Amino acid sequence: MSDAIRGTAHGDSPVPLSVLDLVTVGSGRTAGQALATSVEISKLAERRGYHRHWVAEHHSMPGVASSSPAVILAHLAAHTRRIRLGSGGVMLPNHAPLVIAEQFGTLEALAPGRVDLGLGRAPGTDGATAAALRRTRTLNEGAEDFPQQLAELTRFLDDDFPDGHPYARIHAVPGPVQGPSGRPPVWLLGSSGFSARLAGTLGLPFAFAHHFSAQNTIPALDLYRDSFRPSQVLDAPYALIGVAALAHEAPKEARRQVMTGALSMLRLRTGRPGLVPTPEEAEAYPFSPTERDFVDSWLANIVHGTPDEVRTGLDDLRKRTGADELMITANAHGGDVRLRSYELIADAYGMPDDGVPAE
Repeated sequence: MSDAIRGTAHGDSPVPLSVLDLVTVGSGRTAGQALATSVEISKLAERRGYHRHWVAEHHSMPGVASSSPAVILAHLAAHTRRIRLGSGGVMLPNHAPLVIAEQFGTLEALAPGRVDLGLGRAPGTDGATAAALRRTRTLNEGAEDFPQQLAELTRFLDDDFPDGHPYARIHAVPGPVQGPSGRPPVWLLGSSGFSARLAGTLGLPFAFAHHFSAQNTIPALDLYRDSFRPSQVLDAPYALIGVAALAHEAPKEARRQVMTGALSMLRLRTGRPGLVPTPEEAEAYPFSPTERDFVDSWLANIVHGTPDEVRTGLDDLRKRTGADELMITANAHGGDVRLRSYELIADAYGMPDDGVPAE
């Protein structure tokens, strides 16, 4: 299964580059337009040699239209041929493991050999929305529940509950009970040390959310590598990091565009989530000193500027972290800006354009 995990770098990039998509909805835009942009990003990414396109599960956030990753991934699969598609991630505590096994078994049947199942243990939203999702006021995300849920999901994916287990006669369909078939590789996602250690202990690939937890990146990757035990999945650690990056021909315009994402995050963190603001809205916003400090801190971890500046920033980040893959999220108000950024980054690394349009 390691071939399904380890990607191939293209052009001058030292590691594979991939895409993390939040399906962002800008002010004045619709969810339908955001989803159409995701299709275009996936087609562009496939054409330029990005390794995978992941969609992240979020809920009750007006500026994000990715509440149903499996639905979106099925749509992307219909418009692409080769690029790996996956969840970055599905939030396991929000769902019954059997449901996830069925959804991703279906995706594997639709796009054989190119589906990833990335799993997180956070709710992907606030506590009240998490309670609505889980139908309980007791939100369990501790060390006991997540590994148990993960083990149950893995057994459904492999159809190998032992005799005498209450679920021994239950099968995730589509799945192995129907005959020999592949199944999506499981990744663990994290923004702290918990999933890093668990991924290492289980010998699974690990994805770290550097784009919103940069201070924890190197400690978590060190913990993952130190904890790693070879498995049937991997004989050595494999870690990717999510990184926010946006390239533009004009560096001032790059700064102007990433300010929209920074203001959107400020509003989210202060309990005022909304659509991603326009650059004009971000320029006119009256930041307080405290808000300005937050925005400056947030922007410090976004690689932005000219294509060459972004390439240098990504290369420096890879060297500092030793990441095996960089998964780029380009957050801005306009879909055209995001598309252009992925194109410019590919150009900066000399990634070939195969010129073959996706279906």
